[in-house]
Amino acid sequence: MLVLLLLDAMLTYAVALSYSNHVHDRDLAGDAQSIAALLQHDALPGEISAQARFLLDYDPAGRNYFDIRSRQHGLVSGNGHLHGPTVHAHIGQAPILFDTRLGHTPLRAATVAIPDPRHAQDVLDITVAETLHDRHMIAREILLLSVSLQLLLMLLLLGLVWFGVDVGLRGLEPLTRRLARRERTLAPIDDSDVPRELLPLTRTIDTLFGRLRGLMALQERFIADAAHQLRTPLTGLSLHVERAQAHAHDPALRDALHHIERLNARAARTARQLLALTRAQTPHEDEQDRAIIDLGTLVPETVGDRVHEAIAAGVDLGYEGTTEATPILGNAGALRELLDNLLDNALRYAGRDGQVTVSLRAADADGGPRIIVEDDGPGVADEFLSRLGERFFRTPTSHGDGTGLGLAIVQRIAERHAASVVYARAPSGGLLVDIRFPAMSITA
Repeated sequence: MLVLLLLDAMLTYAVALSYSNHVHDRDLAGDAQSIAALLQHDALPGEISAQARFLLDYDPAGRNYFDIRSRQHGLVSGNGHLHGPTVHAHIGQAPILFDTRLGHTPLRAATVAIPDPRHAQDVLDITVAETLHDRHMIAREILLLSVSLQLLLMLLLLGLVWFGVDVGLRGLEPLTRRLARRERTLAPIDDSDVPRELLPLTRTIDTLFGRLRGLMALQERFIADAAHQLRTPLTGLSLHVERAQAHAHDPALRDALHHIERLNARAARTARQLLALTRAQTPHEDEQDRAIIDLGTLVPETVGDRVHEAIAAGVDLGYEGTTEATPILGNAGALRELLDNLLDNALRYAGRDGQVTVSLRAADADGGPRIIVEDDGPGVADEFLSRLGERFFRTPTSHGDGTGLGLAIVQRIAERHAASVVYARAPSGGLLVDIRFPAMSITA
């Protein structure tokens, strides 16, 4: 708009200057005709009448000039040496308007021809000229007045646009709030409060959501079916390996069977984790599966179930919890799955003679309850902390038999409970995982 204002100012000045030139040219021609009339009727021989002299010298600023020339005798009177037009004016003809100069000063002049009252055969050329100062001054005044009004109108227009856009966008707030509250749902957008102009956009988004729902359903069904189909042969393979180990006397055969058993256990664990991940990232969850759960009871029970496994692995597993009730609204099975995966990860990387500590902190003024699991293992480099929770991601320094799905399951279950997961370096150098539930978990 500023560029348009500049272009408009240039155009306005050109139009104003043209109008000013037209008015001044008309006045200049009128002055020349008036002086000619006075000279014809009132002039004495060899003199210019007082009325004519007054008209010619009326400008005290010295911006007006006149010149009376006889075509036979030359200059009769004048206050400037003006050059006449390139073409002689004719008696009885309208004044000739032309541009000329006096020294370095540009002038606009008008010339009219009359018979010389003193010499019947002679002709007087009366030239009246003025500088361009007044013309430009009037054009500038018109420009300033016009630009001031246009600037005021522009400011009013900007205010109206600002107000209109603000009011218009305010109608999007209900839709924005509803979309912000969505977590993983791909249900169609309710367009009851959507402005009519945005309906094509929301319907296009609904179409995209429908395609994504179909793709996600296919993916989840494939993973679930594949994992389910793998469980049966893996279970049978494990039973046959146990039978073979019971009757194998060759040390090389027993060692091979032991490796087969380990690989089979790893494959079975991967299948279980794929099923768990599929359940964790399912877009819909039945409300009947949610209940008020006391983390002060669930967390120590889950930790207690893993004590024997920790002792067998040579890991010191400890629990530090609050004695206060710590209720949240959630799914008990999913939360146990979350804790089991955190403990699996911590026990595996803590290693023999390592320490794993599970802490439960009650809700405070800064937020809701928190579950913290830390170990004193090798930890994770800072540049990889942000990638923990991605499916199948394992740090380059990982040498265990993990699948890269455990923390992904933790991430998805935490999201289903509106909790955040923070990965950091533990004070002992290992990995610290902090699950932070919201203060109002019952809205999750």
